[in-house]
Amino acid sequence: MRFGPHLSRLIVLTILLLPLLPAAAVRVSAQDATPTASTVTSSAAHPDGDLPGDPKVQLVKVAGGLADPVNVASANDGSGRLFVVERVGRVRVIDAGGQLLPEPFLDLTELVQNDYLEQGLLGLAFHPKFQENGFFYVDFTDYHTNGDTFVMRFSVSTDNPNVADRESGKLLLDVDQPYVNHNGGTIRFGPDGYLYIAMGDGGMGGDPYNNAQNTSSLLGKLLRIDVDVEGNTPYGIPADNPFAGAQVVQSNGITDVIGETSGLSLEAADYHPAARPEIWAYGLRNPWQFSFDRTTGDLYIADVGQITWEEIDFHPAGSPGGQNYGWDFVEATHCYPAQQTECSREQVGVTPVAEFKHGADGCSITGIGVYRGTASPTLDGIHFDSDWCSGKLRGLLRDSAGAWTYQELLDTTLMVTGSGQDDAGELYLTACVCEFSRRYDAFDNPQGSVWRLVSADQVPAGAETAPLEAADTSVATPAP
Repeated sequence: MRFGPHLSRLIVLTILLLPLLPAAAVRVSAQDATPTASTVTSSAAHPDGDLPGDPKVQLVKVAGGLADPVNVASANDGSGRLFVVERVGRVRVIDAGGQLLPEPFLDLTELVQNDYLEQGLLGLAFHPKFQENGFFYVDFTDYHTNGDTFVMRFSVSTDNPNVADRESGKLLLDVDQPYVNHNGGTIRFGPDGYLYIAMGDGGMGGDPYNNAQNTSSLLGKLLRIDVDVEGNTPYGIPADNPFAGAQVVQSNGITDVIGETSGLSLEAADYHPAARPEIWAYGLRNPWQFSFDRTTGDLYIADVGQITWEEIDFHPAGSPGGQNYGWDFVEATHCYPAQQTECSREQVGVTPVAEFKHGADGCSITGIGVYRGTASPTLDGIHFDSDWCSGKLRGLLRDSAGAWTYQELLDTTLMVTGSGQDDAGELYLTACVCEFSRRYDAFDNPQGSVWRLVSADQVPAGAETAPLEAADTSVATPAP
């Protein structure tokens, strides 16, 4: 779409002035459409399905003695190492032989704010060309700004592949956090080579600042940036981001307006003049965690719900960005707040493909990823998830007709906190023995653990498996 010079200047002036207006005046979202009242009906799969082949799974312990592990990453460098993110601010190494090395790969404990259980070092991603450039990226809540989100790049040291260069840190992005919870934090490189960053809605309950639906805010979003830029610019904006062409906002606060000569379409800027170009998707509450299917490129987002529903969102490979996943008009496929029985279809956005209700099925969801390993071929193509309360392991699969089946597969006693995948496509999850309490100290007798997901017939001899929830053998009292 092309504009004449006068209209172009008007658009640029609008871009410059709108960020100065009150947030309510520039809120651009699905609610701007004329609402048409309709009751939202659930089309998402529930974990009462029956997956084809009747898969059986188990978890095999890989390491213990960790301080609140929340993520697992691989450098994809052929070393066979696993890198475990400890929420307290450290990255630990499990070598190819399965040994947890005593010296951290990276120690940022003095920089990381982790007083609250949802704060800390939360994400780790290795550059796709890590073997060549040695770059990796972390996401954490910063101590000196009282919990703002920092995304930084570091380099591996030149003389020890198991130790990072602590002084090589470069700040790419910082985002103000109004509250201590809902920080998101998962970061992963997509098949396109861009870095995706999960941002929660800023915290408290019910998204009090309406961040998730406000495209001028980075909160409540999935971001997508290009880290392969030269010079002092911390990152670039992919040309096909849904709001690319509006503006490029750097972490130092300088805003560069992109004009017609950039070669980017200004159509998105025309409709969302204050939108942040880093945004790939919005309407999220607290995405934890998202992952790409390494075979198909499909994107799965596990989004933590408010008090009633947990959801899994699906973004097919090759489809454009700009999806609105509905929060806080809806929680999963249900109107929010719960007592509101009708909500606008225009406000719902893209409905999730799977959901489960708080209670017996669990609570705060943790996405694990799509299995693409070779050790357990019967699990191929299944997306797995768990949660922090029940320790249940669930599988989700789409058939050739596009229908989804969701099934509970295993019930453990673990408090599942995170996940990851190794070079070979095997899946891992992390668990902690932790609590929401000011008295809780993650360094005091750390009992966090890492577990590998396998089919039940592939458990190695002598391996320690996840403790299972005891079956309820009680007999109900007959009604009078």
